[in-house]
Amino acid sequence: MVQLGLVAPADGAQVAEVERLPIDSLWVGGHLASPNPSPEPVVWLARLAEQAQRVHVGTATLVLPWYQPAVAAKQLADIDRASKGKLLVGVGAGGEYPADFAAAGVPHEQRWGRLDESIGLLRSFWSGEPVHHRGRYFHYDGLRIHPAPAQTAGPPIIVTGRKPGAIRRAARLGDGWMPYLYSAHQYARSVAAIKVEADREGRNLETFRWMAYVMVAVAADTSSAKKAATNFLGTTYRQDVSQFIDRVTVTGTTDEVVQGLGEFVRAGARHLVLLPCSDPRSVRTVPWLAELVAALRTEFDARAPT
Repeated sequence: MVQLGLVAPADGAQVAEVERLPIDSLWVGGHLASPNPSPEPVVWLARLAEQAQRVHVGTATLVLPWYQPAVAAKQLADIDRASKGKLLVGVGAGGEYPADFAAAGVPHEQRWGRLDESIGLLRSFWSGEPVHHRGRYFHYDGLRIHPAPAQTAGPPIIVTGRKPGAIRRAARLGDGWMPYLYSAHQYARSVAAIKVEADREGRNLETFRWMAYVMVAVAADTSSAKKAATNFLGTTYRQDVSQFIDRVTVTGTTDEVVQGLGEFVRAGARHLVLLPCSDPRSVRTVPWLAELVAALRTEFDARAPT
């Protein structure tokens, strides 16, 4: 069965409204000092965990190198209990905004190593037992973080990103994979690469979560939808994205977007997280969102095995 997620609205009333749609998850992201005004992701996640009553909640993405692992482990364990065990933790290395790393006091060039070491430490701390660790970046002598999360093994850790290093990280360390700014073709290639790497590492991917974070825009005609997506991404990333908009978004009429997202499913995705190409702080104002979610639910549920 294919699951559907959405980037979370900004306030509780809108969360309640969106949660009435046939969706499975709501997601938050954020930055510390990016050029665009943005919330800090853990604060937003804590708020969302109290607002959402039914769906899973997650981070897309938590840039883990910004945080001391023991502090992040504590925050996320508390949030998992607040959400009654419905937390999914999407983590990445970040890097597009060096000011975020300056704000965290973390050298930009250390982000990959800190991320890898921190993923293992989260799981160790979530055991609720004392942690003894002597790593490249972090040292702990019997440090205990408790109480443990609601989920027995801790929240699933979903690796996000776009580059080959992120694909390898997902295969070696992640409980799932959620790339962004990918085409369905790129997604299929990443699935194949993760399976090869996991086999090399001797990992069983039976419970692995195959996810995709996809930017979408729906309009009465393809041209208008593409224009909306181009304006949205151009403002967000402060560059001309018109030359590659077709590769990194799914745009068009409702039927065309359903077909385009279906290509991700055929490529291996089983949980699609959608970011409407409009104001992400106010998902309720996207007039086509409910229609799109209903059409996707009908399409994907029809494919589910009986």
